[in-house]
Amino acid sequence: MFEGATPAYWIAFAIIVAVLLFVDLGLLHRGSRSVSVRAAWAWTVILAGLAFCFALFLSQTQGKQRGLEFLSGYLVEASLSIDNLFVFLLMFRSLRLNIEQQHKVLLWRVLGAIVMRAIFVFVGASLLAHFLWIEYVFGAILLFAAIRLMRHQSEMDKPSGPIRWLMERAGTGGKSRMEMRSFLLIILAVEATDLVFALDSVPAVLAITRDTFIVYTSNIFAILGLRSLYFALSHALDRLRLLHYGLAVILAFVAIKMILTQWVDIPVIWSLAFIIGVLVLFAVLSSFTSPKPPEEQPQS
Repeated sequence: MFEGATPAYWIAFAIIVAVLLFVDLGLLHRGSRSVSVRAAWAWTVILAGLAFCFALFLSQTQGKQRGLEFLSGYLVEASLSIDNLFVFLLMFRSLRLNIEQQHKVLLWRVLGAIVMRAIFVFVGASLLAHFLWIEYVFGAILLFAAIRLMRHQSEMDKPSGPIRWLMERAGTGGKSRMEMRSFLLIILAVEATDLVFALDSVPAVLAITRDTFIVYTSNIFAILGLRSLYFALSHALDRLRLLHYGLAVILAFVAIKMILTQWVDIPVIWSLAFIIGVLVLFAVLSSFTSPKPPEEQPQS
């Protein structure tokens, strides 16, 4: 179960996560005032730097291969998290949540994701260790997710059916305080959304490595940066119009890697280079698309 690391490593990582969450609360949770984009970017960069340092630590203590696997898993999870942000932005805009409410919802999302990803990682790794055919099931799930992303339309001004249903029952306004019933409904919706994303992201990282410590820590490092990344990118997400195509390519790649793992061994350094190349390519292509005029963009 605790493959790749001793209990001391797991305990130390849990302490690191607790400290980072405490700092996150102090840095970004500032009542109803707007979050400083500079502070959000600073914390996002700090967390990314810490993830890189953690990869170096793993390289020194467990070998270069483990460090590269962590970086690859972290990039996959972080890139998929950006697509997750589109869903949250649509939900928050549709429900007209203010900054304070967004803080609370995202905090509960992070806390719930830490527990949920632990369950998914351990169950997924256990299934792969005991049933070889699970590789093909996970590969098929990833291919389906890639196709779904390829067909995805990034229209942030058209709420989906579930969001409209939530709007009717939440009854929240931009300046009103969330009632307990409304808050619980929104938390359930966010956790359900994360459950769907976990079905994609955990198998994607398991296609890179079967080390449960690497899979879990790479997931959690990416999740810890989600809240600050949301506030850093909330005004620019609409411009990343082509990113979901890049994510679809990455998911298709890791799906093929998992399905063919018995016959083809793709070095992790090649996987890392491919993931970085795809992200850079589609980020650059997105920058060349014509952004919507400011007046057409709904306000958070």
